[in-house]
Amino acid sequence: MTYARNAPLPDIQKTTDVRGVAIDQVGICDLSFPITVLDRRNEKQHVSARITMSVSLPHHFKGTHMSRFLEILSRHQGEITMRTIPKILHELKQRLVAESARIEVEFPYYILRTAPVSGLAAPMEYRSAFIAESNGVTDDFLLRVQVPVTTLCPCSKEISDYGAHNQRGYVTLTVRPRKSNGEWNLIWIEELVGVAENSASAPVYPILKRPDERHVTMQAYDNPVFVEDVVRNAAGFLKDDVRIAWFNIRAVNHESIHNHSAFAEIETPRNKNYENVSRNRISPK
Repeated sequence: MTYARNAPLPDIQKTTDVRGVAIDQVGICDLSFPITVLDRRNEKQHVSARITMSVSLPHHFKGTHMSRFLEILSRHQGEITMRTIPKILHELKQRLVAESARIEVEFPYYILRTAPVSGLAAPMEYRSAFIAESNGVTDDFLLRVQVPVTTLCPCSKEISDYGAHNQRGYVTLTVRPRKSNGEWNLIWIEELVGVAENSASAPVYPILKRPDERHVTMQAYDNPVFVEDVVRNAAGFLKDDVRIAWFNIRAVNHESIHNHSAFAEIETPRNKNYENVSRNRISPK
């Protein structure tokens, strides 16, 4: 169909859909976009994120306006923080006439890590994510961080004449901050990295010279933990943090001598046992 140059183009998305079926989420995904996040040491950090944005769609609308997701995101110049996310979600609901809006932002976060003996430093990557939603009742926000760690098997150490098998593991912490004065409490990614590393046998570093390898190897040997110990240790730290309203902890060991991985998971409030866990490490029996 041909339209006159100055004639308004039809808006098909706003036409009525007669099937009477509402859509829970519709939007854009797999969007690669440069963003700015808060950095505890350097104030801000510029990273490349993969973003999913969506809204609910009433049954009577045929479609949503996909271009408006990018318009709103660009208007905030890529700053994706706890301060801007509520504004982005509220703008999505208003511009797209939706009852709820959701955003998921996955990004690599870099922390400068220093080797324990040599002092050599290099950036270390931690896969992180913001997950937020706004509906007619409330706004919700989750912070997720995946941390590589070293774990050493207590059983292997106990039954072997010498040595013990260890492996790289990953601890994924997802937390929901409490609100104070209407705003979410700030929880730094660096803090969650520390929780995960202190719950395992030893940290993982980007650069290790021989003296560093010796230190980390012996540190792991002195702190053997099962995957169960890792999640219980982490729960002991998180449960005492008054800034956190809810958490999920998942630890996975990529076993070095087994043809499988091992995992353990704790989530509140379904699992109530975390309330009896102390801040101290749990020593394996």
